[in-house]
Amino acid sequence: MAVDLSKMDKKSLGKCFDHSVLPKNTQEKDIREGCREAVKYNCASFYSATIFWTPVVLEELEGSDVLPATGIDFPFGANPARLKAIEAEMAVKAGCKALDIVMNIGALKDGKHDVVLQELKDFKTAAQGNLTKCILETGFLTDEEIATGCKLVAEAGLDYAKTASGQFDGPSMEQFLIMRETLKGTGVKLKVAGVKFPRPQNAYCFILAGAELIGTRAAPAIIEALDQMRDLGIVPPYRP
Repeated sequence: MAVDLSKMDKKSLGKCFDHSVLPKNTQEKDIREGCREAVKYNCASFYSATIFWTPVVLEELEGSDVLPATGIDFPFGANPARLKAIEAEMAVKAGCKALDIVMNIGALKDGKHDVVLQELKDFKTAAQGNLTKCILETGFLTDEEIATGCKLVAEAGLDYAKTASGQFDGPSMEQFLIMRETLKGTGVKLKVAGVKFPRPQNAYCFILAGAELIGTRAAPAIIEALDQMRDLGIVPPYRP
């Protein structure tokens, strides 16, 4: 179901965002600060790059409804399917409630669709009913490959198709619309990451175009920009 921004104030808008702290040089203080921001802004989930940080994330998110989350084979996606499944199993055991797998882009581009599909099915099984999201990394794909990747996500029965990891090039609106049209009627939801500058304007445009989640380390700034976006006419007036 499309997000109706006219019904959103800043608090309810938070559930349209997955907040994250992902850089390789992340320290515990960064994770704790990011978790506290996710709670403050009522985000849907908080992502760390690996489950090394999950105990800290669980501690900081305790008592909130922000989901602890992590990336699987993040950010390259080139590991064998079994290794990805083991990582997903470990993430669930550690306490993660949402998992984003990076699709094997090389296998997709080589036309090894059976390999990609089995990887995604194994991932879904390993996730044990927790939220599953698949990163396509659209910046490396042709339009046809984007559509094929989305079809495989739908066939595997995952919850979300995601544009990018946010570590490389983000999606264009044209690429996002290919995903939207390909997945129409499948029940697979859309998550956008790698939102380009200016982030607030672009993030809200993706939501208006059909994204149900935005994954970003800039969630607080984008949420705080809501009133400005309304003043500019980018976001519709608030009609609770």
